[in-house]
Amino acid sequence: MREVERSAASVEEAIEAALAELGVSEQEADVEIVQDSQKGLLGLGSREATVRVRVRDGGVGPSAERDAEVATDFIRGLLERMELEADVHHHETDGLMWVDVLSGTDPDAMGLLIGRRGQTLDAVQEIMRAAVMRRTGEKTRIVLDIEDYRKRRRAQISEQAREAAERVKKSGKREKMEPMTAFERKIVHDAVAEVGGLESASEGEDPQRRVVIEKKGR
Repeated sequence: MREVERSAASVEEAIEAALAELGVSEQEADVEIVQDSQKGLLGLGSREATVRVRVRDGGVGPSAERDAEVATDFIRGLLERMELEADVHHHETDGLMWVDVLSGTDPDAMGLLIGRRGQTLDAVQEIMRAAVMRRTGEKTRIVLDIEDYRKRRRAQISEQAREAAERVKKSGKREKMEPMTAFERKIVHDAVAEVGGLESASEGEDPQRRVVIEKKGR
């Protein structure tokens, strides 16, 4: 089983670096968070986040199903407290466990939980993961999606990345993508790899961290 251990300023950046080295997507790997990052006082006592990423043999285990049930119950409870009606269910797709929220009556109301550029969705996802950890004692990488926002965003970013990659391949001029989350940057890396003859790397600090695409060997 192939695995690497990487450290970075944040958990997401460490995961991104490990996935890029292994050449796999998050759906094809198991992620273990060895330690979270910590900000020290005046730079003293700070530490980087460390993750261990293993290439998955395939499928998800019983613990993922258990975590998904806990996550689904948490989201249902959250929606009930907010007096929002929606269908909440979990499923496995490409080796990754998802919790999907779909409103059959008022999809626009779900916009409150998505927020600008999915920022609220990301925050709710982290709260959901924390709730699962409190219940099970283990960290989880379950993905929360509302009204298929992440799926639509994935398709949009993949298309933009392929178009940018083709331009770079034709002109030889490097291009910078817009600032994105680690989840979105990995989509860009995967799309660029499919084009071939190019390389991509992330630069900058969150929330302005972005992917740069250029020809190999420049």
